[in-house]
Amino acid sequence: MKKVKIFGVEIQNIDAKENEEILRKFLKSDKLNRIYTPNTEIVMAAKRDENLKNLINSADLVLCDGIGLVYASKIRNKPIKERVTGFDTSIKLLELADEMGLNLYFLGGKEGVAREAAQNVSEKYKNLNVVGYHNGYFNSKLDGESSREEEKIIDDINKLGADIVFVGFGFPRQEKWIDLHKDDINAKVIIGNGGVLDILSGRANRAPDIFIKLGLEWLYRLISNPSRIKRQIDLPKFLLAVLRDKNSVE
Repeated sequence: MKKVKIFGVEIQNIDAKENEEILRKFLKSDKLNRIYTPNTEIVMAAKRDENLKNLINSADLVLCDGIGLVYASKIRNKPIKERVTGFDTSIKLLELADEMGLNLYFLGGKEGVAREAAQNVSEKYKNLNVVGYHNGYFNSKLDGESSREEEKIIDDINKLGADIVFVGFGFPRQEKWIDLHKDDINAKVIIGNGGVLDILSGRANRAPDIFIKLGLEWLYRLISNPSRIKRQIDLPKFLLAVLRDKNSVE
């Protein structure tokens, strides 16, 4: 599988069709396959933190979630085929789970978000089964000490036979949590997918199609939530860094 390195983050150079083929293979495998979906903000964080970069690169599938990454690859003549987002990948996983009659577990969000997402998904996709859910607020080994609640969540994921696990804690907690427990979870696919559960629950909306098609999803989020301005500053910083460093994309 060909990859494009952007500041050392190894992103699979695939389109949506190839992504679906990979997901199908993952769902037929007998091991846990980890999926991370970096955008420009995450790549900039990984650029500053070697451990974080190595963690992301250790995943079984690293997708191009940010339009800025597509721009960077073109600027440096190493074009990424297509932006393959965490949201679209999550929806494709739901479709495949429905097709194959698989079990899912939703983990993350505020109290009630995962439950509402489970209800909405179950109503839309009749042949899959959301076997469990839990909010994202619990003590974890990441906080220094494992809790009984965390142990029970992992035990439930395994006992309930989840094939797919959505982890929506936000970056970087979700990636670190997945990496920490990669040997404890018996599912086939686990994906760190940020605010996807909020959208599936109906508590948040994805950007309108016109924003998505124009690569301006970040702008819609900023308009909807101006407090994101500090995070969005990483986008122009990222593009300037790409222009200054001829080795930024390999």
